[in-house]
Amino acid sequence: MERWALVTGAAGDLGRAIAAALAADGWALLLADHPSQTARLGETKEECAATGALTAVATFDVTDHDAVSRAVASFAQQHAAPAAVVANAGIQGEFTPIQDYDVDVARRVLDVNVIGVFNVLAATARLMIDSGTAGSMIATASMAGVNGAPNMPAYSASKAAVIGLTKAASRDLAPYRIRVNAVSPGFIGPGRMWDVQVARQAAAASQYYESEPEVVERQMVEAIPLRRYGSPPEVADVIAFLAGERSSYLTGVNIEIAGGAL
Repeated sequence: MERWALVTGAAGDLGRAIAAALAADGWALLLADHPSQTARLGETKEECAATGALTAVATFDVTDHDAVSRAVASFAQQHAAPAAVVANAGIQGEFTPIQDYDVDVARRVLDVNVIGVFNVLAATARLMIDSGTAGSMIATASMAGVNGAPNMPAYSASKAAVIGLTKAASRDLAPYRIRVNAVSPGFIGPGRMWDVQVARQAAAASQYYESEPEVVERQMVEAIPLRRYGSPPEVADVIAFLAGERSSYLTGVNIEIAGGAL
């Protein structure tokens, strides 16, 4: 019988790396993303299917609780409840100091990054409990949620909330043999999120970074003790570890994947 893993945000660079790492560990995959990402989600599916992994796709808005519940329930009826859930969908929002930050943008960031994770964990937890499926849930947080990041107040707040949500959910779900952990990546690249972060921090004109993107990139890397950014596969490998039985005594933990950055 296949072990199914759900990955949200599977159309993005990190989501695609997570899917590949889980496929390499023998998981069958339910790959999900927003309907606007259908084309890129299809590319992720093709890459995973090419490795021999059994794959399925679903599109829904993680902020829509009913849509998430319907999608995962329909999948479970056709296949099985997932034994691993990676709540990875998220957005960065603006790069603006709090005094100038658009409150509507802040609400959207919190809605996607916090309520979206809540919806995915809640909907899949119900399925796992009802079917007696033990397993693992992993939420993608961020070092911005651990320490706060300049010009990213909404994103930092959202990821701090994800860490708190992870810890609370781990207590609620432990009686059902469902483990819940989080990962907090630091600077991760190359890829779109790295490029956007560098460019927007340069444009934000703060005391923390210079105004030239190439200088900002160097400043970010120099802040990391290992003197390099991490890669999506390095984050994905930690998530794959948390998904499987090798991490069977870990729950309520937030693992910082940041090259030693504090």
